[in-house]
Amino acid sequence: MIPLDIFWDPVCPWCYIGKTLLDRALESRPDHPFRIEWHPFQLNPDMPAKGMDRQRYLEKKFGGPERARMVYGKIAEAARAAGVDIDFDAIARTPNTLDAHRLTHWAGIEGKQTLMAGALHRAYFREGRDIGDPVTLATIAGALGMDAAATLRLLEGDADRDAIRARDAHARERGIDAVPTFILANQHVLPGAQPVALWQQVIDEIAGQAPTSSSDGPDA
Repeated sequence: MIPLDIFWDPVCPWCYIGKTLLDRALESRPDHPFRIEWHPFQLNPDMPAKGMDRQRYLEKKFGGPERARMVYGKIAEAARAAGVDIDFDAIARTPNTLDAHRLTHWAGIEGKQTLMAGALHRAYFREGRDIGDPVTLATIAGALGMDAAATLRLLEGDADRDAIRARDAHARERGIDAVPTFILANQHVLPGAQPVALWQQVIDEIAGQAPTSSSDGPDA
């Protein structure tokens, strides 16, 4: 298996678009060689623990409502072109994503990391749920077959907080300054949301170079 490391943040719309496009490519190539792992990168590491009103956040980040509308108008257009369903109007708060990254890490221990990434994207971008809220996160975990009560207890404590922050810092030290960033086989960097055709080409080229062998798929 070939490692495909994905640096992301669940509140990043380009990460959602990029994951959707990658998923389509993987569905078209069920024998793909990737072993996928998701890595934390907080777009807003200084976000208050309880998050903040999304409109206020956007205006502060982009210097006013006009600029925010322009930026997100382009993102919405790109999402529509990619066939990705995003309901920006449903999002009331921009969360601190440290706990969402902790949850993704724990999901990986149970072999459900990619499922968790998709669930967090859906919860935020399609359902407008507050993925900074521990109860919401525990509910999402429970829906994926994880122990919701145990997850909530972990979220209410400090388990792996420092580890997630350290991994985020390490990513920045490696030169990663935007997400999504895909690193293939620990050496090839693919920044941004890549089209389905590119992923298919990469998979086909790898298949053409590698000897035929049986292997397990990535985590579900």
